[in-house]
This record gives sequence, C-alpha cells and structure tokens, in this order.
Amino acid sequence: MAWRWSQTAEDRFLAEAEASAGSLADIKMNEMVTHWTGFRGENRDAKVSVVAFDTDWGTSPPQELWRRSVGPACSSFAVLGGLVFTQEQRGEVEVVVCYSLESGQQLWIHSDPIRFWEANAGAGPRATPLIHEGRVYALGATGVLNVLNAIDITLIWSRNTVEDTGAKIPAWGIAGSPLIVQDKIYIATAGILAAYEVQSGAFLWKSPDGKDGYSSPHMLTIDGHEQIILMSKAGAASPAADDGSLLWNYEWPGGVRIVQPAQIQNGELLMSRGETSGLSRVTVGETDGSWSVEEQWATNRFKPYFSDFLIHERHVYGFDGNRLVSVTLEGADRNWKGGRYGSGQLLLLADQDILIILSEEGELVLAEAKPDAFVELAKIPAIEGKTWNHPVIANDVLLVRNDREMAAFRLSLIDG
Repeated sequence: MAWRWSQTAEDRFLAEAEASAGSLADIKMNEMVTHWTGFRGENRDAKVSVVAFDTDWGTSPPQELWRRSVGPACSSFAVLGGLVFTQEQRGEVEVVVCYSLESGQQLWIHSDPIRFWEANAGAGPRATPLIHEGRVYALGATGVLNVLNAIDITLIWSRNTVEDTGAKIPAWGIAGSPLIVQDKIYIATAGILAAYEVQSGAFLWKSPDGKDGYSSPHMLTIDGHEQIILMSKAGAASPAADDGSLLWNYEWPGGVRIVQPAQIQNGELLMSRGETSGLSRVTVGETDGSWSVEEQWATNRFKPYFSDFLIHERHVYGFDGNRLVSVTLEGADRNWKGGRYGSGQLLLLADQDILIILSEEGELVLAEAKPDAFVELAKIPAIEGKTWNHPVIANDVLLVRNDREMAAFRLSLIDG
C-alpha cells in the first residue's frame, strides 16, 4: 500500500536514469550465439540442459555481476551473445532496451509514445522480446509489434496488431510473446492468433476470436502436422501453422488462461483450465483428415493459473496457489506439496533434476525436481519487490528482474 501522491519506483527510476553509456564495440558477441531466444527459452518449456552447474550454494553461491533499476514491465529477457533485451515503461514511452550481459550497461533503446497501466500488474509491456536471425521482435502492451536490428537499432518494420486483427485490448493488456516458425511470426492479440511474414511484416491471416487471453502462441507437431496452439477464455484452439485453418478446438466455458500448455509426446498435451478449474491431460489426433480431442483426466488438486508449470521425467512441477507442488502425469496423483513462494516462476536444470525458483518476493531458490519428496536445497535474496517475471539462464549467467530492478548472477560450473 502507498499514498496516491507518493513517489513510485518508476518515478525514482526516471529521475535517476542515466543516458546510454555503453558501447557495442566493447561487447563480446560470442559469434552471435543466441543463448536464450525469448519467452521460456527455445521450446517455451523453461528447460536448461548441456551446461552443468554447481548447486551447492553453501560453498559456491551465485556471484552478483551487477544490478540496476529498470522501468516497470512483466517482460523477461532474450539474450544474443553479450546483449540482453527486455521491455520497459519509462514515463509516457514504451521501450525496447538492449543491455550488456557482462556489465548491465544500457547500450541502446527504442521508444514508442505509448503508456499502458492497470491496477493489478501496474505499468508497462507484458510480453518478452524474441531473438531470431539477428533481429529483435518486441510486442507492446497495446499491440504494437516492432522488429529491430539487434546491433544497430534500425527499425526494420512495425505493425499495430490490434488494428490488423480487430481485437479488443483486454484489461491486462496484450501479453502473448511472439513466436517464429520458419517464415512466419505468430502474435496473440488476446484470444486472436495472427500470422505475419517474417521478413516483410505482411499480414497473412488471423484466427477466430477466443476472447480474452494472456497466453503466448505455442508450437506443436502432432501426427506430422505443424500447428500453433493458443489458450484463451474460450479454451484451446489450434490452427495449422501454414494457412491458419482450424485443425481442432477444445472448449471450456469461463475462466482465464494465462500459462503455457505442454506437449508430453506427439498428441498428448497438458493444459491449465484456469484459475480454479485445475489441469487436464488430453489426447489430440488426426484420422483421415478429421481431428479429435479426448480428455484422459482432469484434476482440481493442482491449479496452475498464473505461474507456468513444467514436465520432467513423467512428473509435473508447478504452483497450486502459492505452494509448489508435484503430481504424476499418469493420473495427477500428488507426489508432494512444498514451499510457499507466492506467484513464482520456474526453470529446470534438466540434466541435474534441479528446479530454480524465482519467488514472488524476489528470492532465488534451489529445489530437487524429484517426485519422492520436496527438498529445498538453498535460498538467497536476489531482487526486491513483487516479482512475476520469468528468470533466464544465458550460458553461466542467471538473469532476474521485476517491475523495478534487475540483476545478473554468475553460476559456478562443474568442471568436465
């Protein structure tokens, strides 16, 4: 709670904000390797593999590289070489910002004269930028899609996706992060999915309106058919990736869908039904051109509403309210109910059976991703304030942010 006339964190940030001080010439681009493509990583599953980290934070804790104030937003990060991209609100302008991964210095900024605010999540963009072939694709809270050269900030093309689709901006703003598959970029304007040509920005098609929605487009291949699934107030709909023709639709009345679906294998999917409706496992398939959707099970003992869940070794990990829980894939039987981390977000170190949790209060937590029991391994303070943004790992650097500050921590690697 605060007095209506008191200075906000955004006010203080704007009063102290420094001009761009870094130089791209000083950045090690690491051969332009994309370390983190965008929202929840390359497959939108929040999984990290290949790199092995020392998870004994008692003897090898994360080392803070830098921290700095930022403008408010629910955006996370995309990382290309030594460059970090995110979105912020800075007074009356909505911005895409590039920072140095090593120092946190601001390198460049692109601005649009837009301000979005609502009482629940506050001011600023909701979506996370996407990196693809040296370009940054950033979708703002009112539906403005900007495509920028990652190195020299050149605006390549821009579209107002709300005007293109005729969508109504929902109360929480346009929140879905962009998705690129081959030569098309897919944008969720609330419950409408729109496709554009990646290179030119030409508008290609839009889906029927699923009403309010805050989920991001999700790529699936089922029975050899590339398709995009979008969660919305109407339920789940999946158009063909090439022409937008509706392949299948699974309707659930009421509710708000925010979190991402997860593909178990081929046509087996796990989907959140909304705030109080729980989780469903469904089987989607195609026979002679006809698609069907069959529910295998549904449970209200695990209700992922705001915080994304993930699948690991035939078990599901995520948040039921403010509690971390684990259930089985086979019948949603609960394995355990663990710590209270508010509306936190997760990363999975898949090869090490470890969860990295960023709590709603800005703490970093290590916990075992195992079904036997809930085991918290470590917890350290990271950033201050309400934290809803997804954490990111780029090589050996862990990035976190919220609506007022961001920080980078170097994680110790396991030799060999």
